[in-house]
Amino acid sequence: MLGNRDSHTARAFVKDLKSRLTNRVQLTTDGLKYYFHAVAEYFSDDVDYAMLRKIYGGTLDESGPSVRYSPAKCLGCERKAMIGRPDPEHISTSFVERQNLSVRMNIRRYTRLTNAFSRKIENHSAAVALYYFSYHFVKIHRTLRCTPAMAAGVTNRLWEVSDLVALLEADERALERAA
Repeated sequence: MLGNRDSHTARAFVKDLKSRLTNRVQLTTDGLKYYFHAVAEYFSDDVDYAMLRKIYGGTLDESGPSVRYSPAKCLGCERKAMIGRPDPEHISTSFVERQNLSVRMNIRRYTRLTNAFSRKIENHSAAVALYYFSYHFVKIHRTLRCTPAMAAGVTNRLWEVSDLVALLEADERALERAA
């Protein structure tokens, strides 16, 4: 889901997440306050929810470009149970942080100080969708020894970009016939 870090996007994201789950889960978010309200609204008490807030500090010497473009130093993390009884050993945002790193490394649009940006949200959305298609259906992951879609049982074969093009063309033909 693409969107800003605001209440509207947090609510839409958590609503979509809830619609995809059938069992009680443990959920951890960062310190964005909008997540708490969204989780409380859509999950009620049917979740073990914790918030992990990173505590950042400034640098001693704040002059020069090497400091200006560097992230602040993380001094520690504050873990807080918000709803239910989350297991303290599983309060972590590591999986999503790793996913964010993969996205930034593979989609130049998410890298700071680059000219690889989209002027239209539709183009940005298409670039992100292509990346996720490739990540889940085309790329064999070293730890899985197959694609994530194959590991999840969504497909039984390795896809190619031409398979996606064929699906899009078939969808366009169906729309033309319906019109």
